[in-house]
Amino acid sequence: MLQHSLLLIYRNFKRFKTTFFINLVGLSVGLVGALTIYLWVHDEWSFDRYHATTGRLFRVLENQRTAEGINTYGTAPLLAEALAEEMPEIQYAAVATPPNFFPGFTLVAKGKTVRADAKFAGKDFFHIFSYNLQQGDASQVLANKTAAVLSQEMAAALFGTAANAVGKTVEWQLADLKQTVVVTGVFGPIPVNSTDQFDVVLSFDAFKGIMKMGESIDWAQDGPFNTFVVLHEGADAVRFQTKISGLLQRKLATNKKRALLVQPYADIYLHGEYTNGIPSGGRIEYVQLFSAIAVFILVIACINFMNLATAKASRRLKEIGVKKTLGASRFSLVAHYLAESVLMSFIALLIALALVELLLPQFNAITSKQLALSFQPHLVLSALGITLITGLLAGSYPAIYLSGLRPVEVLKGQLAGSVADLWTRKGLVVFQFMLSVLFIVCVWVIQRQLAFVESKDLGYNRNGIMSFEAAGRAAKQPKTFLAELKRLPGVVNASGMWGSLVGTYGAGRPVEWEGRKILANNLGVNYDMLETLGITLKEGRSFSPQFRADTMQIIVNEALVASLGLQNPVGQLLDNQRIVGVARDFHYESLHEKVKPFIFRLEPLTAGTILVRLAPGREQEAIGRIQQFYAAFNPGQALLTYHFLDDDYQAQYVAERRVGVLAQYFAGLAILISCLGLFGLTAFTAERRRKEIGIRKVLGASEFSIVYLLSSDLTKLVGVAILLALPVSYVVVKQWLESFEYRISLEYWYFLGAGLVAVSVAWLTIGAQAWKASRTNPTLCLRDE
Repeated sequence: MLQHSLLLIYRNFKRFKTTFFINLVGLSVGLVGALTIYLWVHDEWSFDRYHATTGRLFRVLENQRTAEGINTYGTAPLLAEALAEEMPEIQYAAVATPPNFFPGFTLVAKGKTVRADAKFAGKDFFHIFSYNLQQGDASQVLANKTAAVLSQEMAAALFGTAANAVGKTVEWQLADLKQTVVVTGVFGPIPVNSTDQFDVVLSFDAFKGIMKMGESIDWAQDGPFNTFVVLHEGADAVRFQTKISGLLQRKLATNKKRALLVQPYADIYLHGEYTNGIPSGGRIEYVQLFSAIAVFILVIACINFMNLATAKASRRLKEIGVKKTLGASRFSLVAHYLAESVLMSFIALLIALALVELLLPQFNAITSKQLALSFQPHLVLSALGITLITGLLAGSYPAIYLSGLRPVEVLKGQLAGSVADLWTRKGLVVFQFMLSVLFIVCVWVIQRQLAFVESKDLGYNRNGIMSFEAAGRAAKQPKTFLAELKRLPGVVNASGMWGSLVGTYGAGRPVEWEGRKILANNLGVNYDMLETLGITLKEGRSFSPQFRADTMQIIVNEALVASLGLQNPVGQLLDNQRIVGVARDFHYESLHEKVKPFIFRLEPLTAGTILVRLAPGREQEAIGRIQQFYAAFNPGQALLTYHFLDDDYQAQYVAERRVGVLAQYFAGLAILISCLGLFGLTAFTAERRRKEIGIRKVLGASEFSIVYLLSSDLTKLVGVAILLALPVSYVVVKQWLESFEYRISLEYWYFLGAGLVAVSVAWLTIGAQAWKASRTNPTLCLRDE
């Protein structure tokens, strides 16, 4: 029986070669899109879920209520120790400095000097996280303030092999700070699906000493630090959240504006954004977006199958009538037609797997992933499940429709329910092209917004600014270093700061003036920073060595003046620091954020990060001289590594650029599949009306009129799809743009242009096949088969 059914399926595939090919290509392309998106989504979901404590591991955050709303950020540095003492539900607790909190460290051992990403963490850090501690005891590796735990790669770089590292001494340097530590452990490679990547972990007790922190927590203190806790097995996380939320209010009876909250550590990567104290999204939005795109692409492919299968029903009338006359049940017919579609889907899966393997290197380059096809259970089961569902969905309507035809009417050549069938096919074509138009609009708007991001006046000149981290003598003697650096040919100006100008600053620090309290971000800078960046002053003056009291004075931006309602701000005291100038607003965070209050603090002994403006056209010459000068000024230090401020700015929009590129590819897939469907329907219509075309041509019909006859109905359907898609696409892109505080306006021609593109592509597809049919010799059209 099975062999007979497979033989019939094979004969039908062979009989309808064009339909078989179109459906096979459509389903294959749809599965390629779905499988690549599945690989990407699975990788996104896997981030930070490999820790053994997942499910019990949480990050503690703090909500602070201000006049602008509720801000969510890190915690005080000693909160972890206090929570471990006060909360019996906690098994482990540790504090850690946030990722990228410091510029690069320099490690020196046995005459070797290397650059490293380092962090300070509490003693239970390696109990909390599964970072594969290869050497050392998790309970002891960070127990001493002189302890250091190296990555396997860093240990090998400094000591030849990781096995030789434990017990050896290493000197770390950060700007003008320097300490000698003892290697107490070595951890293996950190998985690529970890949000936190580092080379060295130092004891937080050492950080406390450097920052001169006390031994007990000041409950009124806040901070940017990460506090992590692991609950005991069986502890109720909801009750723990309730208990911890009011802790600060109990400790600070007069302050009702601060509260602690916890977030599952595995959720940080995908749900990292907070608005008014509650999770508001993050990368999960892109996971949801591309999951929806995968579904839509498969639906478009399935619609092609449904349309072509029902359209060719008239070619299978006798087959259906004979089977039903001989007693075939409706269930057996449904099973047969579903088997056809499922078999087609699995053939398409084989082709799709080959195409995915071929395209994955390019996909990985776009997404910065390391995805690979493998026979892991989750991938095998998901691929089979997606394919089976696709086959059943594609074949469901044709199977139900064909099996419901009545034998008598079928054998008479009458197609029962043809009106309903026609309207169903029309509806499917409309829905299919609605999705295609939606994709086109989204691609267009994303590209326009990214072009706006590229051309937006940021309030400073990011072009031609070289940035690097200073160490050794350059960090200890910033005045001498910067003075000599400025004299190099090709260097226009230079200055130093602590931290980074561009990036996410968070909520900021509180400042107060005449009873009004706001949060302001701030940056410690050296002389000539505003001049190097090209930031202009609205009033007042810049920092200058001519004014010795400048170390107690600040420059603020327009946003701070407006937020505090300052009148004549120059000369006013703000937190015991005198305002000497007001800088015009500039975008130090991404365009997703509104320009917030900002303060430049003069710190003439600061040169942790050096910014150098290079003369246009002499960049490579100047970089070479700077590298030589840095090596001569800093003997024994690691070689200078640099990057450009423009790259830091562009890095803020990596996710949006990837979405834009991927959206182009997936829009192309959607349009390709939709056009395949139109091609098939046009070809089938031309074949079904072959004799009519022949008669019309004999009676003098022109080729243009034949083309219009075959294409007018489908063109109308595409037009209806465009009219329905435009308001939907407007809502979708408007919602996406609202994530940007500074964004483009939605012009009418974005939507009109998308409609014209859709019509043009549809017309090329329909017209090519219709023109071919119109050129057919009428004698061939009138000849009986």
